[in-house]
Amino acid sequence: MSRHRITVVLSQAQGKHPLKRALEESIAAALLLEPAVELSIVPHLYDLDENHTGRLFLEGISGDMVVLSWMYPRAAFWLLDRDGIKGRLGESQITKQSEADDEEEQPQPPKGIGATDVPDRWIYCLDLRDHSDHRVYVDEVKRIAAECQARRASRNGTPLLQLGVAKPSSNGFTPEQLLTPPARRWYPVIDYSRCTNCMECLDFCLFGVYGVDSLERLVVENQDACKKGCPACSRVCPENAIMFPEHKTPGIAGAPVSGVSGLKIDLTKLFGGGDALAIAAQERDAELVKEGRQAVGLTVGIPKRQAHKPAAPKDDLDALVDGLDELEI
Repeated sequence: MSRHRITVVLSQAQGKHPLKRALEESIAAALLLEPAVELSIVPHLYDLDENHTGRLFLEGISGDMVVLSWMYPRAAFWLLDRDGIKGRLGESQITKQSEADDEEEQPQPPKGIGATDVPDRWIYCLDLRDHSDHRVYVDEVKRIAAECQARRASRNGTPLLQLGVAKPSSNGFTPEQLLTPPARRWYPVIDYSRCTNCMECLDFCLFGVYGVDSLERLVVENQDACKKGCPACSRVCPENAIMFPEHKTPGIAGAPVSGVSGLKIDLTKLFGGGDALAIAAQERDAELVKEGRQAVGLTVGIPKRQAHKPAAPKDDLDALVDGLDELEI
């Protein structure tokens, strides 16, 4: 019977915040009673290195999977992808509590270079920050399990493992092994549904974080060379494709980037006269100086991304800036 269960992975929060732990425990207790669910708990996904047991366990899951974490779904999905845990992004029906009454935005069509070697299975990512009621997540997991079961039933003659049926969740690892505390980490995550391979981040970063693979695709080549707390490369990305899941700014941490709210804009910086490239250069300079190197300001790696483009019709952001200019704010 366990072969027909969907694997659910609960990724714990960093630290031991009592409210977060209580929500995790309530979800886990409820899901353990669900016959269609195979539950496992791992530390925070962002901190798992390639040798951590939790990471090895995730790599061993071959079928459909639900991941509950304290991250935006976009960040969680592409974080898994960079770790070789690939699949198609499943759609959650959970609506964030604070946005339940907001008008729904139309998603933008994909324009990035996309992921490679994507297997025929689905990965659903749920953000544990969206609700404080554990029942919301339990009900959604049950809905997803039924959806995956229906998808399997519609594919007559396909072997079970290709239909998204997960291996038993233990995979030989004990809960203690899975929950070995990892060290905190800081590195960029690339959303390949948005990345156009422009290489502007590679030109801008002076710390050897980025490189290219055998297919000439941009990759995070040396993640541990990244400077903790510095999100500068995310600010220079023209497509908002670079995420730092633990950053306090939603647009950098992986918030949705569809419709008007997806425009890369920080109103507090805008009203203060801030500029994304200037801020990025300042953040990079601060890290260079810490290493005993010379600050370079805007003289190195600053993209000239508009130089070759014809003038385009003004969008909502242009109109907003024009209005501010007229008010002389």
